[in-house]
Amino acid sequence: MTWARGQDDVERLLADGELEPVPPNIEHAERLLDEARRHHDSATALEGADAPGCLQLSDDCARKACLALLAAQGLRSTSRGGHVPVQDAVRAQFGGDQMRVFNAYSRLRRRRNNSEYPDATTPTVTAEDASDAIDISGKILDAATKVLGSGALSPFRS
Repeated sequence: MTWARGQDDVERLLADGELEPVPPNIEHAERLLDEARRHHDSATALEGADAPGCLQLSDDCARKACLALLAAQGLRSTSRGGHVPVQDAVRAQFGGDQMRVFNAYSRLRRRRNNSEYPDATTPTVTAEDASDAIDISGKILDAATKVLGSGALSPFRS
């Protein structure tokens, strides 16, 4: 079974050099999910003590959970696109009505980016931001784990 949803978007990301094909690797995908779980656990442990750290770890959790889906399909982001193609590929393929949480990754990624590269007007990361980030990343991790464990995910073929 090939994964048809979002195929045009993924093919565009491949053609633009923002994603590249690699051998599909379930073991690597599972390792990324394990790392994502540890990041989520660490962010949860820091909640209330280090809001910017929670935001960073939560973003890392969500990104690695998304990377796991791509690794299982034989896709990875290039240095040209960075984190944005990961967001775009996952949202195109897995976002939507049934898994809206993948749509929330872009908000989390932008908030983390603003925190990492602030200007004079960038607001400080609050405890509420951290709590929201932990919630979003946990839902993304759960959804990615569910998709990967479903057996319905096959290597991406154009």
